Amino acid sequence: MVNRVLRAKQFLPFDALKGLQEELRKKEIEYEEKKELSEERLNELNNSFNQIEKGSFIKIKYYKNKKYNEISGIVTDINYIKKKIKINENENINISDIIDIYTS
Repeated sequence: MVNRVLRAKQFLPFDALKGLQEELRKKEIEYEEKKELSEERLNELNNSFNQIEKGSFIKIKYYKNKKYNEISGIVTDINYIKKKIKINENENINISDIIDIYTS
């Protein structure tokens, strides 16, 4: 009887990296589609954007890497030619990807 139990154990599934699959599922990213903004909303964003100056503290919601992100900080550069805004010296955001601007 003992031999059968021991023999049966060798056929049990072996998970050398126990818990890896569960952790990988936690890390899976759910991607979002970029929302199309109405003409009215684009005009509102444009008006808000035109009030921003270098050195302003703002919070922006924007689309990047197939998901929506938020960042807040100091505007360190606005490049109207490349249509980008730089926040905190390290985050370049395309103006066309911005969906919300919060100013203080």
